[in-house]
Amino acid sequence: METAAFIKGNWREPAEILAAYAEEPWTIALLSDGRGEAGRWSYIARHPDAVLSIAPTDDADAFAELADLIGPHQENERGGPPFQGGVIGLAAYELGDRIEGIGLGRYPGWQDLIAARYPALLAFDHLNREVIAVGRGENELSNMEYAHEAMGWLKDAEWRPRRYGALAETITHDDPATYEAAVRDVVARIGAGEIFQANVARRWTGALAAGVKPSDLALRLARDSAAPFAAYLRLEDQAVISNSPERFVRVTPEDNGLSVESRPIKGTAPRGADAAEDARLSAALAASAKDQAENLMIVDLMRNDLSRVAAGGSVETSELFRVETFANVHHLVSTVRARLAEGKSAVDLLRAALPPGSITGAPKVQAMKVIAALEPPRGPFFGAMFWAGFDGALDANVMIRTALFQRDGEGWTFEARAKTGLIADSDPVAERIET
Repeated sequence: METAAFIKGNWREPAEILAAYAEEPWTIALLSDGRGEAGRWSYIARHPDAVLSIAPTDDADAFAELADLIGPHQENERGGPPFQGGVIGLAAYELGDRIEGIGLGRYPGWQDLIAARYPALLAFDHLNREVIAVGRGENELSNMEYAHEAMGWLKDAEWRPRRYGALAETITHDDPATYEAAVRDVVARIGAGEIFQANVARRWTGALAAGVKPSDLALRLARDSAAPFAAYLRLEDQAVISNSPERFVRVTPEDNGLSVESRPIKGTAPRGADAAEDARLSAALAASAKDQAENLMIVDLMRNDLSRVAAGGSVETSELFRVETFANVHHLVSTVRARLAEGKSAVDLLRAALPPGSITGAPKVQAMKVIAALEPPRGPFFGAMFWAGFDGALDANVMIRTALFQRDGEGWTFEARAKTGLIADSDPVAERIET
């Protein structure tokens, strides 16, 4: 394939374009909040030319299949967006079981890995307020044809009015006492020395109101609570929406090889009602010994995972316990960096690091066993949504703040999960309230 072709267009909000095509199977959107480097780029892709679906019963090497779908290395066009065509996919939480061999159950009706290769996409540059139609085909002519196709999406997208009012007809949650009992169980296991930390989630389930579509939630989140690593995936009778603030891993081609960055989040505080209260809550989070302990354990776990595929001596913690502020919460974020060893790829990194350590615990494998005893199979929850470019680059989120939708006749049912990190001094009631 030749390097990509670009056509630049006038700015339109990514969510506005997504609204026009959101009900098509294999429409995918990676929506950022436009803040800083992490939130600069959003992408919308349609009409893949190849798809990959690895079922739990499929004996194939899922990571080798993903590498084959991405194909041979190709350079990106300089000056373009980071993602210039390639693969977008969702790695389920249980994909990691193919690495660790724990024997985890599976979420009913969900695959271990879903991915598709997109030769045409729209890249939204929030910094420069422009949209770039990207085409990546077999030659220069097909590159331009794909770029024109993507530009057509921008021009043809019809305005869709936003929906106001309640989106859900019904919503219920797991029994609070059951969750509090799970917290006590984990605290006891920590006290016995079995684990140091585990992340256990609660569930919310319900049905959307008549006429409401999953994309209505995606559009509302983009408007009212934008996040840097939000994602939307539509399949035939399923949809997944994540409003994630967390980067799992990013791979960037550089002159000296492939650099890696992970930004684990551990520690959460609400926003304040006014500026003074907001500053107080942020400062309290920054000084919280409990939240720092949670964060540090995940940093150590990520360092261990990255070291499996990193060049010797390249793993470093470049930032610890930074408070980052989002629409509704403050988070404690750290940054771990490394350089991939010669011959290792972004897919090798996924094989080494899935599922994300910030939603398992430490030690990782034992924490996963504890979670499996207390929580139903996770499927897309707490997995990773990612793009993988032909040039070796990758960017993946952690699928927190995620809802799974399934078509039920003419309507949609949904499930959402929220988890907290549990350590030795976790209080069951306080942890439930945090969820």
